[in-house]
Amino acid sequence: MGKRIYLCLAHMSGTEQAFIKEAFDTNWVVPLGPNVNGFEEDLKQFAGGGKEVVALSSGTAAVHLALIACGVRPGDEVIVQSFTFCASSHPITYLGAVPVFVDSEKDSWNMDPDLLEETVKDRIARTGKTPKAIIPVALYGMPYRIDRIMEIADRYGIPVIEDAAEGFGSRFDGRMLGTFGRYGVLSFNGNKMITTSGGGALICPDQESKNEIMFYATQAREAYPYYQHERIGYNYRMSNICAGIGRGQMTVADEHIAHHRRLCGLYRELLAGVDGITLHENPSDRYDSNYWLNTVVIDPELRVRGEEHVYEVAVNGAVGGAAGVTHAASTLHTDCEPNRNVEAMRIALDAAGIESRPLWKPMHCQPVYKDAPAYVNGVSEALFRTGLCLPSGPCVTDDDVRCIVDNIKAALID
Repeated sequence: MGKRIYLCLAHMSGTEQAFIKEAFDTNWVVPLGPNVNGFEEDLKQFAGGGKEVVALSSGTAAVHLALIACGVRPGDEVIVQSFTFCASSHPITYLGAVPVFVDSEKDSWNMDPDLLEETVKDRIARTGKTPKAIIPVALYGMPYRIDRIMEIADRYGIPVIEDAAEGFGSRFDGRMLGTFGRYGVLSFNGNKMITTSGGGALICPDQESKNEIMFYATQAREAYPYYQHERIGYNYRMSNICAGIGRGQMTVADEHIAHHRRLCGLYRELLAGVDGITLHENPSDRYDSNYWLNTVVIDPELRVRGEEHVYEVAVNGAVGGAAGVTHAASTLHTDCEPNRNVEAMRIALDAAGIESRPLWKPMHCQPVYKDAPAYVNGVSEALFRTGLCLPSGPCVTDDDVRCIVDNIKAALID
């Protein structure tokens, strides 16, 4: 086996070391400093629209603080896209609030605006209260129908928190994601479009909002000559070292986005003659995805070598890009899982040294959220059963894509 082709790994520009060295040379190795200020300014200019930006320890922290800023309290309800990673919904539960999941539309795979409005009306009728926030998600970089989502949110007076963690640089109608709603969430995890090794940011509407977010991100200290705390705060600020990496990454951000988009074009070209495999692309010219991950849907009728033997052995470790400690699978099956041909394709690619993974399992199908309200139409569950993420990072070459597609074709049974 030759080199392994990973799903999406960060790539350094070569300038990061200079910013990091400066931080060490000047002894700025704390959660503030010139690199933090510089990175925030770089992000502000990148996003445009006159917004302010706070650099934080993670995208999850950004979601958490945005919810606090929107006044979310225990018992409140927050509407959130179901088809997403758990970091979009978990912070709602940190605050003792209730996530209300909304399914996806077929075109973008993101929050269905029609179902969103039905959900808002029904929650008001059932609880007598208006949901405290709406969180759409830029799944794999694809923009959501933010024009319709904002129209609905404004009509009911509900603030929007855009989860653009996967959508760094994606645009809708020419405008950057994360700048439409009251707050916009970015992530710089090690697998994102740009990275700070770990980290995130929150796009804020103005300086006053930025100051409030920074207050909560630095343990909510009052202005006394000693430590006085009147509210609960968090240690969520980004370090000057990580921000130095981010400043270096910003010098190649446009290059990384262009690379991901070019890979999408190559996947389109090479998969054009493969019946039963459909690449997910911009639904119209209003959408401009960064294609953080290129994704395909595999027709359930398509046969893949080895599919008769999948799900025969319980998984004991991390699979498909997961990191950290996992519990061994307790059963061979769950009530919602990828189709056998999708799992067989993942296994075939893995055997060839190619990392892939299923799409996110919808949050309304997760056991931890079994009691949460959910408004579903079957779209996200169908996509989860049939979809697969393909390598798309800055380190993936044109030859890698050709190798990936060749192995996809080789796994198919005529």
